[in-house]
Amino acid sequence: MDRNSKMYIKICGLQTVETVAAAVEAGANAVGFIFAPGSPRTITAALAATLVSSVPEGIETVGVFRDQPLDEVLATSREAQLTTVQLHGNEPLAHVTRLHAAGFRTLRAFSVAAYNALNPEDKRAWKSERILLDAVEPGAGETFDSSELAQGAPQGFWLLAGGLNPSNVASLVGALHPHGVDVSSGVESSRGVKDSMLIRDFIQAARSIS
Repeated sequence: MDRNSKMYIKICGLQTVETVAAAVEAGANAVGFIFAPGSPRTITAALAATLVSSVPEGIETVGVFRDQPLDEVLATSREAQLTTVQLHGNEPLAHVTRLHAAGFRTLRAFSVAAYNALNPEDKRAWKSERILLDAVEPGAGETFDSSELAQGAPQGFWLLAGGLNPSNVASLVGALHPHGVDVSSGVESSRGVKDSMLIRDFIQAARSIS
């Protein structure tokens, strides 16, 4: 698959060498690992480092954190040898700035409702950062109501997430025009268990209209 085509694709919540390889071989731009507590997809920094070691240069390796102390985020990300940190809670822009200073790329996740609730000044402040718009409960497989984007999508680079799967990703991308997509539960055979074939099918579907 053409990894340099317009549509950016991130496969998240990976836990095994086999599913990381499936995502890489199918053409994903990024592979994600969960460090936020309470998810069936959460892994250790040591396991993530083993998985990251098999990822070719040029593919982002993303750690997902949620309202964890920034020093913990930095330590875990360094141990796991990540390129990118995704903040999935209520973290301020100052955390993103510190992560950039430490050499990491970033993604900042918002629910659509939370993003809509930002005042115009805050939206301008986030404009230069990469944004991920997700369902209210990340990883729950629930798709947000696209009508909630009536106030407008982020003006900069943004990813669509929440309830995506191989069957609906092409139509949602066609309707909402994100720069990329992020999937986790939509490519699982059971909760927390990734399916290599579904990963391949998802990437093929997402690329089909890009």
